[in-house]
Amino acid sequence: MSNVAAIKAFIIEEFLPDVAAASLQVDYDLLAGGVIDSLGLLKLIAWVEDRFSVPIGDEDLDPDNFRSVSAIDRFVDTARVGPAVGA
Repeated sequence: MSNVAAIKAFIIEEFLPDVAAASLQVDYDLLAGGVIDSLGLLKLIAWVEDRFSVPIGDEDLDPDNFRSVSAIDRFVDTARVGPAVGA
């Protein structure tokens, strides 16, 4: 299930208040583009944990998991499924 709309809404509300949701491309690099800095990344991670009820451990703190709306959406879907059996 896609969470793109909720993720976009949060990013726009918190980091891009003057941008329309339709203008934010799902693959736009939020980190390289300067939209989210290190403090913003912590805020985003806390929101993802709370909003989607997914625990985020140290092994999940790879910036690539939070680099774009689509990356965050994939991370949430993967985290909800849990680790693969035998992993």
